[in-house]
Amino acid sequence: MPAFLEKRSIRYPFYGLIGVTVVLLIVLLLYNWILSVAGLFLMFFPLYYMFVIERRQRKEMEEYIATLSYRVKKVGEEALMEMPIGIMLINEEYFVEWTNPFLASYFDEETLVGRSLYDVADSLIPLIKQEVETEIITLHGRKFRVIHKREERLLYFFDVTEQKEIEKKYQDDRTVIGTIFLDNYDDLTQGMDDQMRGSINNLVTSILNKWAQDNGIFLKRVSSERFIAVFSEGILHALEKGKFTILDDVREMTSKQNVSFTLSIGVGTGVTSLPELGALAQSSLDLALGRGGDQVAIKLPNGKVKFFGGKTNPVEKRTRVRARVISHALRDLITASDKVIVMGHKNPDMDSIGSSIGIYKVAQMNQKEAYIVVNTTELDNGGKRLMEEIRQSEQLYAHFIGPEQALEMSTDKTLLVIVDTHKPALVMEERLLNKIDHVVVIDHHRRGEDFIANPLLVYMEPYASSTAELVTEFLEYQPKRGKIEMIEATALLAGIIVDTKSFSLRTGSRTFDAASYLRAHGADTVLVQKLLKEDVDTYIKRAKLIESVTFYREGVAIAKGNENELNDQVIIAQAADTLLTMDGVLASFVISKRNEGVIGISARSLGNINVQVIMESLKGGGHLTNAATQLSGLTINETETKLKLAIDEYFEGVKKE
Repeated sequence: MPAFLEKRSIRYPFYGLIGVTVVLLIVLLLYNWILSVAGLFLMFFPLYYMFVIERRQRKEMEEYIATLSYRVKKVGEEALMEMPIGIMLINEEYFVEWTNPFLASYFDEETLVGRSLYDVADSLIPLIKQEVETEIITLHGRKFRVIHKREERLLYFFDVTEQKEIEKKYQDDRTVIGTIFLDNYDDLTQGMDDQMRGSINNLVTSILNKWAQDNGIFLKRVSSERFIAVFSEGILHALEKGKFTILDDVREMTSKQNVSFTLSIGVGTGVTSLPELGALAQSSLDLALGRGGDQVAIKLPNGKVKFFGGKTNPVEKRTRVRARVISHALRDLITASDKVIVMGHKNPDMDSIGSSIGIYKVAQMNQKEAYIVVNTTELDNGGKRLMEEIRQSEQLYAHFIGPEQALEMSTDKTLLVIVDTHKPALVMEERLLNKIDHVVVIDHHRRGEDFIANPLLVYMEPYASSTAELVTEFLEYQPKRGKIEMIEATALLAGIIVDTKSFSLRTGSRTFDAASYLRAHGADTVLVQKLLKEDVDTYIKRAKLIESVTFYREGVAIAKGNENELNDQVIIAQAADTLLTMDGVLASFVISKRNEGVIGISARSLGNINVQVIMESLKGGGHLTNAATQLSGLTINETETKLKLAIDEYFEGVKKE
C-alpha cells in the first residue's frame, strides 16, 4: 500500500478526537468563555496542519490514480498489439473491421481491414455460420484454434501448429500389430514334395521380408502359414494409401510357380495396450477370412473396420472335414436343447426358406422338435408358391410359425439357428435374437462389420453358392433316421438354383455334389421350375427397368426406375441379373424406389468388377459378383450420382494398385 494511503488510514481516529474536543469546549463556553476561546485558538494550528496534509495527499492520490490508469491502458494496448494471439473483428457481412498485427503477419497483404472473409479466409465462414464456439482451422499452412464470440463478432486465433505436429507424431509412432495368414497354404502344399514345399516357402518368405524391409516393418514367421508384423500407425497410413499391394505381389509372383497363394491380413490399431492390439488383430483376421480371404481388415477400437483388397473371386477352400466337424458340433448343440427355432432374413427368398427346412430336417434326424419362423406377408411370388406346396405336407407345414408364436414358445434351453444372414438388423425377428442366448449362425455371404453377438457356433463359407448348399452337406453327416421328403429336397435344390442362377454363377464342384445328393433323395426339378415361374406383371416391370439402361463406363450398365414407381427387391435384382446377360456388360447396377424414402440398388458382375466393394462404400454389402444396398432420404437422380462417384472411386483404386 502507498505511504500516503497508510497515513490517511491513521488520520480518521484523529478526526474523531478533535470532534470530541470541540464538544467539550462548547460545554466549557457556558461556564468560562475565556478558557473556551483560548482552547479554540489553540485548536486552529492542528486543524490547519491537517488541512495542508489533506490537500497534499489528495494531489498524490490523483497522481497515483492517473499513473495506474495509464499503465493499465498501456498494458492493454500492448497485449492487443504484441501478444502472440490473433484477434479479428468482423461485421455482419463478413468483412474485416480490424485485426491486430500478430494475425495480420500471417497474411501477405499489408492490411485486412475492409476485405471479405470469403477472399482472405473462407474456411472461417462455416465456423461463423454454424455458430460453433471453437474449431481447428488451417490458414496459410498454419493451424489455429479459433474461438468465436458471436455477440461481439470477435474471433481469437491461437497458433497450435506445433501442438498438432506433436500430436500427429505421437499418433504416427503408436504401435500397430498385424497378423498375416496364408489362406490356402495347407491345400496347395498338401501334395508337394519337400523340395517344392521348401522352394515355395522361401519364395513367400522372401516376398514378405522385402515388403517388410521396404516399409520399416518388423516381421516374424510364427508357423508355416502365419506371420506377425509390428509397425507404427504412420507406416499403416502409408500402406493404406498404397492399397496394400503386397496382396497382389504374393498372388502374382507365386502364380508363376504354378501355385497361387493369397494373403489375409488382420490389423489392430488405435490403442496403446499390446494385449488389446493383439486381440484386435486376431479379430480383424477372422473378419478377413470370413469374407473370403485375399484382403486386409483393419479394426478400430470403436468397432469400425476398413477393408482393402478382396478383388479376386474366392476359390473353393472349404473341405469336407470341416463340414463334417461343423455338422457334428451342430448335432451336439441340437441334442442339448429342448427345441430348435430356425430363422432366416427379412423378405425371405428360396435360399432362406430352403436352408431353414434343411435345418428343421437336421433337428428331426436328431429327434428334436424344430420350428421355422416365417412372416407370410413378406414372401415374394416364388416364396408364396413354395408355401402352397408345403401346405400340402401337413407334417412340415405344422412346423412353420410366426414371430410372435416363436417368442412365446422359446425357453432358456432353446437353440436359435440363423440362416442366410449374419446381420442382426436383417433377421426375421430381432426380438427373438435378443431373447435367446444359444445362437448358431450359418451363412454364405461375406462377413460384414455388423455381426450377431456371441454365437455358440458360426459356419460362414463365402466360397459356397448358397446356404442351402452348406445345409445339404450337414444332412449327409446326420443320423439316418427317416428319409428326406420330396418337398424338403426340392426346397433346398430351389435355393441352390436361385442363388447360382441355374448353376451359372458362384458354382463349384461341391455345388454339383449337393445338387446330386438332393436329386438322389427325390428333389423334383420340374417342381423347381414351377416354383421359379414369374407372372406377366413382374416381367413387364423388369422390362421397364431394363429399358432405361445407360452405359457409364466401359462394361458398366446402370438402369433406374421412375421416381413415382415402387419395385420390390426381387424385381430390382432380376433386372440386374438380366442386364448382366447382355453383350458387353461386365457389371450392372439397377436403382429403384423400394418404398417411401428408401432407394434400393442391386449390383451384379461377372467377377471382373468387385461390386461388393462398391456397394460397401454405399453402406451395403454382398459378394464380389452379387451385392446390394439401400439409401434413405435421396431421390433416384441423387442416388445415381452417389453410385457413379462410388464407381469412379473403385476404378481409381484399381488403377493405383
